[in-house]
Amino acid sequence: MSDDTILLAARKALSGLTMPDGTPFLGASQVSGPTVSNGRINVSILTTADAAAALGDIRAKAEVALRNVPGAVTAFVTLTNDKTIAPVLKPAATAKPEILAGVSHVVAVASGKGGVGKSTTAVNLALGLRANGLKVGILDADIHGPSLPTLLALHGQPRMGQDRRLLPMQSNGILAMSMGLMVDAETAMVWRGPMVMSAITQMLSDVDWGTLDVLIVDMPPGTGDAQLAIAQGTTLAGAVIVSTPQDLALIDARRGIAMFKKVDVPILGLVENMAHFTCTDCGKQHALFGTGGAEAEAKRLGVPFLGAVPLTMDLRAASDSGQPIVARDPEGQLGRLYIDMARALWANLTASYPNTQTHKKL
Repeated sequence: MSDDTILLAARKALSGLTMPDGTPFLGASQVSGPTVSNGRINVSILTTADAAAALGDIRAKAEVALRNVPGAVTAFVTLTNDKTIAPVLKPAATAKPEILAGVSHVVAVASGKGGVGKSTTAVNLALGLRANGLKVGILDADIHGPSLPTLLALHGQPRMGQDRRLLPMQSNGILAMSMGLMVDAETAMVWRGPMVMSAITQMLSDVDWGTLDVLIVDMPPGTGDAQLAIAQGTTLAGAVIVSTPQDLALIDARRGIAMFKKVDVPILGLVENMAHFTCTDCGKQHALFGTGGAEAEAKRLGVPFLGAVPLTMDLRAASDSGQPIVARDPEGQLGRLYIDMARALWANLTASYPNTQTHKKL
């Protein structure tokens, strides 16, 4: 079915909706769209931080209507603002959203800085938890630079379930969802902060994650809108910080740790990535980014140190090929390292929440 046909059907589906003030939805000055690209329908509603809550109901109704449009691959109705919305960073919610009732623990993997191998670490930790017998999902919360489709060799679009919620895709025994599965690979997501927050919230609330022991959230770099959406939209059980050994990365890692502590989220561990490089010709180890910086920082801050991961050709090749090292070679040195770190992560998690009835002994 062509995009033009879907667009006509989308406008028809929205024609009976009205804004809270009685204005027809499609005639409202703050409504932009619908637009259709390769079967994906998008609508944005211009609002402010104070008025956003009152538009939640019509946003949900519009999205349900669009997802029932014949030929629609998926549909997103987002709340946005031309001016920066700066919500106050507040503690994680005391009650878990109903949509995540089947998820025992949500764990963020963050870095504070890009380029330190956070996504590779997040994927291999998720697979390490799976190798330890747990039910695991992973959410790619990096809207502007999603890596999960490449790391897990995911292709196509997620299917819609019976309740009109998206079904996560599967790879190597774990569930996965990413904005990279919703848009073309070369599409630039030129979105303002509120749209990013809305999209992340929808990937939590409009995805059927089912029953999981752990949902790993691969966070984007920094301490901005995406982090706000996760911290405010779900009950984070803890966070793992990834850093390379050098001071430049550790500065940003400290900021990430400080952010999570500010919202009372436990730090479950710090991973030192790219700890050293072993020369493939001479076998000598080279500390390209210094030695032991992240481990020393973990000790100074009093947070658990999960381990140091070397930079190797095998790890790079496995990530680029969509066959993470834990899936490709679980009994190899790197595979065992990630599985052991995942075991330590689970131990720290269960120690932080000793009264959780769903804990499994590894």
